[in-house]
Amino acid sequence: MRSWWVAAVMAVVLLLGAAGAQAAEVLQVRSGTLLQVGDHNRTYTVELACVAVPDGSEQAATDWLRAALPRRTKVNLRPVGNDGGTLVARVQRLGTADAASAADLGAALIAAGLAESKPNC
Repeated sequence: MRSWWVAAVMAVVLLLGAAGAQAAEVLQVRSGTLLQVGDHNRTYTVELACVAVPDGSEQAATDWLRAALPRRTKVNLRPVGNDGGTLVARVQRLGTADAASAADLGAALIAAGLAESKPNC
């Protein structure tokens, strides 16, 4: 009986003491496809997956991303690969009630007409 009680108390302590997963934060929008994000004591350069920004749209795409992702915005990263040390991921904004704002930012950039989808994505 006593071992059951100890196990139950330990389970409650573990469940209540478990910290929730913390999202990455946007530190900087570097270009139309590159973000600098931080996760506690680490920083990552993240490239938006499956997105190619034409040369003439680079500044407009950068401005659009800066408006969509102000500094310290929480994001969810869904990695799809690595390109020379740069994490390639689908990026989703967290903490918004609007479904359009929570969509994949690469797809939203394409829908805004500022980028094109890469082949084979």
